[in-house]
Amino acid sequence: MEKETLERVQQLLATPQKVIIVGHKNPDGDAIGSCLGLSFFLSEMGHNCKVVMPNDFPEFLKWMPGNEAIHIFDKDTEQCEKLIEETDLIFTLDFNSLDRVGNLQPSLEASTAKFVMIDHHQAPADYATAMYSDVQMSSTAEMVYHFIASLQKLDLLSEPIATNLYTGIMTDTGSFRFPATSPTTHRVIAHLMEVGANGAAIHQNIYDTNTPDRLKLLGVALKNLTILTEYNTAYITMSQQELDDHNFKKGDTEGFVNYALSVLGIKFAVIFIENRQDAIVKISFRSKGAFSVNEFARSHYNGGGHTNAAGGRSDKSLEDTVTEFISILPLYKNALNAHA
Repeated sequence: MEKETLERVQQLLATPQKVIIVGHKNPDGDAIGSCLGLSFFLSEMGHNCKVVMPNDFPEFLKWMPGNEAIHIFDKDTEQCEKLIEETDLIFTLDFNSLDRVGNLQPSLEASTAKFVMIDHHQAPADYATAMYSDVQMSSTAEMVYHFIASLQKLDLLSEPIATNLYTGIMTDTGSFRFPATSPTTHRVIAHLMEVGANGAAIHQNIYDTNTPDRLKLLGVALKNLTILTEYNTAYITMSQQELDDHNFKKGDTEGFVNYALSVLGIKFAVIFIENRQDAIVKISFRSKGAFSVNEFARSHYNGGGHTNAAGGRSDKSLEDTVTEFISILPLYKNALNAHA
């Protein structure tokens, strides 16, 4: 963290504050883990902390220490609005633009509180008094650890903080296998384990939670896998009907896109998921090497993220979205075949 940012943060936290910590819409393990970890830490420092999420999060994260105290804006709008109105300081974690918080956006934009951003995505917006942004970082949870270290408060680490940060790092690095996993990431993980994070138990809680419906849905996804050898690309489609037939719950399709990326020779993988309720097709992009799915998502699908992992959306039908996607690929043929 830069010296100037650190000094601003120290000033903001010099006296006990009312603090709201916010994650992005459709929160994942990194959003929940970083927010809860930071909340426990700031509470230890004597601040009054509340965690607010725009909407609910998957069942497989509902064992994490402190998760029961999270306020869900879509479920408890009035109380969340009141908390935001009365707060002194708002930390925004794992996103860098206020259009990533769904229905919570107007409340944040209307707030007179000071903002602190901690995030590792590309192209941050300019709304925070203090901004800790680092696109090289594995996860926002790892950044929260370095944030605590910068404040010289690692002695305040506890088992709940360690468990939450470990979970955030593990989920956002694909169990420590994505390229952003650095030697420093592993040193952070080692320290979190020393403080009390149980790696084996956390892994079990996150990954060994499949229902029969989810496994059958994965079977449908794999059956729908299409490989475009010419472009070293693979994609999966999931219709609303297919989701409904398998009693789809939030988080059920998490990680499905990685199966497409695991096919030998594939450099670019996509999953298209129809969402009739929001009248959109939700898209996840993954890549290997230098091919930037962040740029691809920003250019074509109102999205973005990281070089090798990004999200986007389409307002067209599922069929038209896929047709459009295939029509775009020739523009990227050289990039997708480079060093193939």
